[in-house]
Amino acid sequence: MSAVLIRDVKVIVTAPHGINLVLVKVETSEPNIYGYGCATFTWRYKAVVTAIEEYLKPMVIGRNVSNIEDIWQTMKGSSYWRNGPVLNNAISGIDEALWDIKGRMAGMPVYDLLGGKTREGVAVYRHADGKCIEEVEENIHRFREEGFRYIRVQMNTYGGNFDKSSASMWMPEGHPDGSYFNPRQYMRSTLELFARVRQDFSEELELLHDIHERLALPDALAFAKEMEAFHLFFLEDALPPSQGEYFRVLRENTTTPLAMGELFVNNNEWRALVQNQWIDFVRTHLSFIGGLTPARKMAAFAEIYGVRTAWHGPGDLTPVGMAAQIHLDTAIHNFGIQEFQGFNEAEMEVFRGAPELKDGYAYLNDRPGFGIEVDEAAAAKYPPVEMDFSWLYPRLQDGTAVRP
Repeated sequence: MSAVLIRDVKVIVTAPHGINLVLVKVETSEPNIYGYGCATFTWRYKAVVTAIEEYLKPMVIGRNVSNIEDIWQTMKGSSYWRNGPVLNNAISGIDEALWDIKGRMAGMPVYDLLGGKTREGVAVYRHADGKCIEEVEENIHRFREEGFRYIRVQMNTYGGNFDKSSASMWMPEGHPDGSYFNPRQYMRSTLELFARVRQDFSEELELLHDIHERLALPDALAFAKEMEAFHLFFLEDALPPSQGEYFRVLRENTTTPLAMGELFVNNNEWRALVQNQWIDFVRTHLSFIGGLTPARKMAAFAEIYGVRTAWHGPGDLTPVGMAAQIHLDTAIHNFGIQEFQGFNEAEMEVFRGAPELKDGYAYLNDRPGFGIEVDEAAAAKYPPVEMDFSWLYPRLQDGTAVRP
């Protein structure tokens, strides 16, 4: 076969779960050869669409689909300024679609292109949240009955106390709107929650928790030490990427396993954490670092230092993006755990062949590429929606704006 060239790049925005998802379809000079990639940055999806359609699409049309590395490097440098979430997601959409194409052309699943299986199923964790301890424990019971052995335990999502009438939410007059929370109240309520959960569930249940970067360093350290009593699988995102060097302090003062990285967009944010073994799990979201091409390199780098992967797998991720993560999980040796929310019926209608959950594991379908076909007519039934941005405007109880 002569060289297969990129003929067109299409962007599909769909919301089958009430969350805006950005999907890229790369079409080629061979009518039956195409591929899909995830470019979802839900909170700035229109900017990603523009970056793809106005800048990357004209640049990649006519290029040989086999040259994934060269195309990725060219896209990465094409804006001169780089390493931002909008451009990285735009790059990811095309990059993952090219990996999908390569698998389809080879007649092989992508994990075979990456070296083959190292495991048959990928262990996943689910989120048990609630407004009170009893509600959280009800959700834990439900997930246990479904076969899940790894469960992330939260209360009021990320520990925020949104009841402004509470004594812990002492706020000044004229305070602005926002999602208010009290860090100390969060710490107290979470420790109480975990004490109950460990009392009511056996040690065989692996527990995880996400601070979501809402604590200052002294509080994060004290909290991590107190959480040692509950034998966590990991404590996630104790500090923001801008305070990466402080993970050295955490590592030297607590035995709680540490995970970090869903906000990573730049190699310099995670390299020292992995190389110095200040973290135990790297939590990157593949599309936010530019797709499968950089993620496989990150995984290989982390393996050298004994750091495992725990890719970010929230609801604002297409099934194609989840499949890309699970193909990588299947192939690498240093896999740790996969975050996976599961898919509803509408998502399964749009994305045929999406990964499936069974008894706590995610399974691929072993078809070529990522193994997913997209019903574009079904996708059009779920147009973009107006989303609630309020959680992105958190404030301390005195009204100070902080980052989520």
